Amino acid sequence: MLRFFQRVLLLAGVGISAGAVHAQSEVYLCVDQNGVKEYKNTGDTKGCKRVSLPPLTVSSSGKPNVGGAAATPGKPAAGTPPDFPKVDNGTQKARDNDRRQILQDELKNEQQRLANLKKDYNDGAPERQGNERNYVKYQERVASMKEDISRSEKNIEALNRELANLK
Repeated sequence: MLRFFQRVLLLAGVGISAGAVHAQSEVYLCVDQNGVKEYKNTGDTKGCKRVSLPPLTVSSSGKPNVGGAAATPGKPAAGTPPDFPKVDNGTQKARDNDRRQILQDELKNEQQRLANLKKDYNDGAPERQGNERNYVKYQERVASMKEDISRSEKNIEALNRELANLK
């Protein structure tokens, strides 16, 4: 009996993964007395209205396709909305320059922080502080300093990548 159910589940899984799955259900927009909007799959409460949505098809790759039409490779399925805000080239260049300057400032600060951390770290042998009579506390502080240095180095790498990605 158990093998029968295993076969049924296996066949169902193969059938689903072999082709596209069509996902469609009724959706209702419900607004309560306080004006709070909520989407539901049942319209059984007062103040609910059925919402018309385009069909959603999920292919075997797991990627949803809204509207049922296939997207052209390299292009989005839907175009840019006509009311989408547009920025002229001068404004965009000014924004890019501002972003570059901010990233360069952050990079400079992070490099300075790293230099200070390495100086304090003293090649793995920082000076002991007065409250570190216990050697374990000293080791914990050294480990924390090493983590801070590593984090700072990763931040510098990330900032350099961001700067390289700018046009």
